[in-house]
Amino acid sequence: MLRAISHIPDQAWIPIEYTDAVWDEDDQRWVSDAEVAEIQYTAFTGRRKADHVTARLIVRRVKRLNVAATASGQGELFDTYRYHALFTDSPLSMLEAEKAHRAHAIVESVISELKDNALAHLPSGKFQANAAWVAPAVMAHNLTRAFAAVAGVKHRRERMGTIRRKLLQVPARVASSARRLRLHAPRGWRWQAGLENVLTAIEAIAASRVVPRLRT
Repeated sequence: MLRAISHIPDQAWIPIEYTDAVWDEDDQRWVSDAEVAEIQYTAFTGRRKADHVTARLIVRRVKRLNVAATASGQGELFDTYRYHALFTDSPLSMLEAEKAHRAHAIVESVISELKDNALAHLPSGKFQANAAWVAPAVMAHNLTRAFAAVAGVKHRRERMGTIRRKLLQVPARVASSARRLRLHAPRGWRWQAGLENVLTAIEAIAASRVVPRLRT
């Protein structure tokens, strides 16, 4: 596969911009642009000829943030870019197929998180019970994701279990004083900044409504 990618001519790469920035796990940064190209590729060549499959190899490449720091002996080809390959026989155009593949990856990630949480208790023998359980499970997932997004950039890509451990399962207590609710959190809490961001957002909403206000 590396040999096939190395044969893609420079003029074949088409620049793209993401509608929403994508988090790059290797560089630990948000990426909003990349380049896409495709080449014919035959897979499973190590098997008998009847098992060989020839289709499209769609490749997305992203510039590295720090070439010197991330180079790991993969050869000259990978000194500037990192490559993400998609092997497919999809009839979609190159850019549409690449976009659909990224969208599918996001959906799979959400399903995986739900299975690690509330959906781990499914299935029930009754369809109505499953439907009733899935609805609050999805709402809880969305609320947790919103909570993490407000907490700060470094929390946005964390899994739900990590978010609960850092921001939701806080060893704190709520007390009432002067007709206000006060949250007494531990001093030196490692993720205090993220929690304060969330409380500030809640206070901004509460300012226009008749609801108890939270104070740290």
